[in-house]
Amino acid sequence: MNILNATQKVIADFAREEDGAQVVEYGMIIGAVSIALVVALKALNGVAFGNLVTRIGNCLSGATTCT
Repeated sequence: MNILNATQKVIADFAREEDGAQVVEYGMIIGAVSIALVVALKALNGVAFGNLVTRIGNCLSGATTCT
């Protein structure tokens, strides 16, 4: 009977745990912000954004001088 009570307590404590819910909420916020960024970047000219990414990559790799 003692094992049954201990098991019930563990299950009840697990059900009350809210840390997992916070992680899910943060994940949903990050997902929504990511979708908003993709939509905003799509509104920009795709070629100009691609050139910007290439310039940043070259600058970080030291392939060219950065201005």
